[in-house]
Amino acid sequence: MPKMKTHKGTAKRFRATGGGKIRRGNAYSSHILEKKSPKRKRAFRQPSLVSAADAKVIKKNLGIG
Repeated sequence: MPKMKTHKGTAKRFRATGGGKIRRGNAYSSHILEKKSPKRKRAFRQPSLVSAADAKVIKKNLGIG
């Protein structure tokens, strides 16, 4: 049986935390920034967690568990 390969597109966008959750960057943070409030733009810098429903597929693509 061949090895399971990591999906490279997924690997560039997501990282696993120590507790096994999946971290992601925020959307809407790269352009048309004038109309967005400074508070909202600062919040985009912090990574978010992926929902449990989506995490299952992402973990499979990353080769985790």
